[in-house]
This record gives sequence, structure tokens and C-alpha cells, in this order.
Amino acid sequence: MSADEGVVSVSEVRRLEDRVRELERLLGRKTMEAEILKEALERSRVKKPTLLSASPIKDVTR
Repeated sequence: MSADEGVVSVSEVRRLEDRVRELERLLGRKTMEAEILKEALERSRVKKPTLLSASPIKDVTR
């Protein structure tokens, strides 16, 4: 160690490691949520034209 390096206690290192682990877990969860939402959006875009063409509502302006 050089003179300009700070000393960090073992408990502080453990606390920071726990924090990093928690942030990584949350990032994984948010990534999974984003992928699920992206897939749902893609599926809804595929189904939308079909749903509109099968709509029971008729053009009442004729």
C-alpha cells in the first residue's frame, strides 16, 4: 500500500459488496421485465391488424 491509499474496514467492504450484489439483482429483474414487455409489445403489434379487421363494429356512415 502506498501512503496516499485510504484504508477501508472489512465491514465497509462487505457492506459495499452486499450493495453491489443487490444492485445486480435489481438490474437483472428490470432487464427481465423489459424483455417481457418488449415481447408483449411485439405480439400486440402482430395481433392488432387482425383484431381490427375482425371487429364487429360496422361503418355506420353508409
